[in-house]
Parts: sequence; structure tokens; C-alpha cells
Amino acid sequence: MPKNDKEGGFISHLTELRTRLIHSLIFLSIFFIICYFFSEYIYGFLVNPYAEAVKESNLDRRLIFTALQETFLTYLKVAFFASFFVTSPFILIQVWKFIAPGLYDHEKSAIMPYLVLTPILFFLGGALVYYLVMPLAIKFFLSFESSGIVTNLPIQLEAKVNEYLSLIMKLIFAFGLSFQLPVVLSLLARIGAVDSEFLKTRRKYVVVIIFAAAAILTPPDPITQIGLAIPLLILYELSILSVSIIEKKSKENA
Repeated sequence: MPKNDKEGGFISHLTELRTRLIHSLIFLSIFFIICYFFSEYIYGFLVNPYAEAVKESNLDRRLIFTALQETFLTYLKVAFFASFFVTSPFILIQVWKFIAPGLYDHEKSAIMPYLVLTPILFFLGGALVYYLVMPLAIKFFLSFESSGIVTNLPIQLEAKVNEYLSLIMKLIFAFGLSFQLPVVLSLLARIGAVDSEFLKTRRKYVVVIIFAAAAILTPPDPITQIGLAIPLLILYELSILSVSIIEKKSKENA
């Protein structure tokens, strides 16, 4: 291929990449503005696990802010979080449209399931945090409150608005990203980097790594750490099964 044709092809790829990025940013910006107008309702949805968990205490609960701009910045974070969550499938579609022309038909059919599975697994990880892990973790932390009989003064939680939001967002992202484990291992198996036997023999090391990762990605409490580690162990076993299926199909097609 002549040098000018190579340069022209490279520039056209950069132009297309820029176009895809601009489209993604525009889409993200539009949804960010929309989500900001509904940020109070979105925050109400995110704070609902806390509100439900503290009902049993029969105490007047509230979320506080100690800086003048704290609530405003919190709503900005909420809007960005919600807009990114909504637009992530669109961004994946843009990525797919950029790489798809350079792939063969069998490569497209191999990658397409992962593009569908990625947002689904992320959503399942976030749902696990919202509906199970957060309520259990909140009740665990509230169990350390004191009525003041022993401590002379009562110890009662007054959670800050931005700290609660940061916690639940961190957990949702941590669980969502961690749930991509089957996707990553299956892709590695397709390129020949790992196989099912390799994953089986390294299982005991993976258990240690998973619990270490759970300790890093979650707050220092057993509820959230176990809540992340156990699903990851299950997903790892499912990944071994998935890799075995990929290997069988590869042998049949060989």
C-alpha cells in the first residue's frame, strides 16, 4: 500500500474516532442536563436504602451537609452518575461502530454477545448493591449506635449528603466493574491467553485475590466485603464453564 494511502487511512480512522467521541459527549451532555433537573428525585432513589433501613430505629433521621456548596455539588455528581449510567449502552454502540468495519463476520458474531452482556452484568452488580448489600451494611453500621446508658452521651448517626452518595456510587461502580469478570476471562480464552485447566488450577489463588480485591474496593466491614467476594467466586466458576464451552466450540470448528 502506498505511503499516502496509509496516511489517508490513518487520518480517516482518527476522524471517525473523533466523530464517535463527539457524538458520545453530546449524548452524555444532553442526558446530564436532563438528569440534573431530576437530580433530587434520582438522589431520593439512591438514598432510599438508607431511608428504609433506618425506619426500624424509631428515631428522627436526616442527612446533613456542612459546606454551603455541598448539596449543589452532590446533585451535580448525581446527574453525572445517572447520565453516564444511561448513556453507557450508547457509548458501547459507538465503540462497536468504530471497530466493526475492521472485523470479519465470525469476529463480529464472537464479540457481539459481550457487548450485550457487559451492561447487563454491570446492572446486575449495581442492583445487588442497591437491593441487598447496602441495606445489610447500613443496618450493620447502625448497630454500633448507643442510647447513652453506657457511654453517658448517645451516639447517633448523622450521615452527610455527599459521603452517603460517594459510598453508594463507589459500591455500584465496584460491583458493576467486578461483575465483568466472566467477560474478561472469556475474551482472554478466545485469544488463547487462558484456558479452563489454567483457571481450575489457579482457583485457590483467585479466592485470595478476590477477597483482597473486595477488601480494597469496599468499606472496611464484613457485609460489603463478603457481599462482593461471594458473587465474584460464583462468577469465576461460571467463567470456567464459559471458557470450557469456548474450547469445545473451537475444537469442533478446527
